[in-house]
Amino acid sequence: MLTGSILHQLTAAHKNSKRPLNLGVYYKNTLVALCHALEDFILESKTAPLMVTAFQRGKWYLQEAERYGDIAQKAAQIVIMATPDGGFAEHPTSQRDNVALISLSPDDPIAQEWHLMIISPSYTAMVLCQELSEEDYGSKGLPEQDIERKFFGFWTFEPELVRETVELAIANIGEYDKRTADQLTSQMAKIVAESSTTKKDDLGEIVTKVVNYLQDSQDYLQKPENPVFVQALDDNLISNEMQAFLRMAELREQADISNPNAAAEIAALSEVMGQLLDLPAWQIKRLKLASLLHRLEALQGATVLRELSLAQQETLQQQAFLPKASVLRIMPQLQAVVNIISHQNESWDGSGFPDGLAYDSTPLESRILALLSYFQGYLMNDKNEVNSITEALKACKSLAGVVFDPKLVECLELLVLAMEQGMTIPVIQPKIAAGMWLIDN
Repeated sequence: MLTGSILHQLTAAHKNSKRPLNLGVYYKNTLVALCHALEDFILESKTAPLMVTAFQRGKWYLQEAERYGDIAQKAAQIVIMATPDGGFAEHPTSQRDNVALISLSPDDPIAQEWHLMIISPSYTAMVLCQELSEEDYGSKGLPEQDIERKFFGFWTFEPELVRETVELAIANIGEYDKRTADQLTSQMAKIVAESSTTKKDDLGEIVTKVVNYLQDSQDYLQKPENPVFVQALDDNLISNEMQAFLRMAELREQADISNPNAAAEIAALSEVMGQLLDLPAWQIKRLKLASLLHRLEALQGATVLRELSLAQQETLQQQAFLPKASVLRIMPQLQAVVNIISHQNESWDGSGFPDGLAYDSTPLESRILALLSYFQGYLMNDKNEVNSITEALKACKSLAGVVFDPKLVECLELLVLAMEQGMTIPVIQPKIAAGMWLIDN
């Protein structure tokens, strides 16, 4: 990692924090698809974002200049950092009043980075990477084909992280163009002031665009003859599709002030329960992934909705209030997980929804997820107070044979007994940048 680069500064600032950065390796075609999706959503955003980007070299910007002309019509401000080559300063897009070019010195560490920062009161996204060095590539040396280039870094939707990174970028821009830096500082202050009162853009729509662009990149990729490399490229794209959902779930968690670690805690519980039930490793992994993503489904407030009559539930379904994990359905590799999440609100006696499944007709993982979601939610009540695990177990036992599978409740009782005797269940946030482990065979 280049000393003094924005990625290096941000990583250093988060080294000992509670939320360290999830860093990974990305192929160039993956980053192109990611950036295009995140940039193009500006055209659909409710507000006019500020966009700061770094292209390494001007010739890379020239390939995107026409697209940036369209984006500039919607964006409040676009700032482009790159070394001055390729004639990018003469392109018509660069002449727009709201497009500023920062000509980086070739020895500036940022000249080796690939950045995209988008921030507005309603929409935030960021890609922050730098190309691997010759030493990083190892014995094979630098790649001969452009498509084989790799970059180290991460991407995110987190508003606070994007804002922090933009501020680092502004500090660097100030060394080249103080007027533009002051203008960006003023715009950032306005964005921060408006963020708390502005309705956010639909993150589901953004993630859908990201996944679609990554899938299109797979379909139209000019694939080399090496089958090993082809597989590596496909895996990198699929991994980032998975990352998009995990990052979306992460923001969903952070938004729930009363229970911000629910998915991670349920995932940890589900892994232990899967082991108690002697489930195969692949099924435990699938259950864990469903636990991490289960709050993305629109079936929120399950404990309240369970009290509605079937007729009321059916009415809500007809009004499209209860779609079956629709945002996850666009990724074929997640269909089994979608099925688990879709049926997490079924009841043992058939009184649940969406399909009124009863007994063993409900997928086992769905029954486990339903029980553990209720158990974990009972531990953290609406007043942000913690109930005892004994009280939570008692509440689950009262619903055994009606809402929950009685055999699973017995298993939960064994788990609670072990916890009362000192067993700890570590809650570990998933390494988002390594998403393939969650879906490979």
